[in-house]
Amino acid sequence: MTAAAQPNDGRSPRPAVIRRLRVAGSAGAARVRAFASWFNAVLGGQDYRRYADHLQRRHPGCEIPSEREYWRRRHADADTNPQNRCC
Repeated sequence: MTAAAQPNDGRSPRPAVIRRLRVAGSAGAARVRAFASWFNAVLGGQDYRRYADHLQRRHPGCEIPSEREYWRRRHADADTNPQNRCC
């Protein structure tokens, strides 16, 4: 190997490249997680949890429906009471 291919101290440049790839990969993974979280919020993925928390705080004696029942009621309500909205 030529002297120009190796750093001055004689070490291989490979660990630095691997370190940069790991940093880039972890930044990419963070972006994917952020996008997935945003997409989940847009689709209403946290709505049931928020509703259950509301019932526990404001209506402690009220029975909390299952997640399946919650979505059934929500979709039935949307079908019986359509509203014009952009979102």
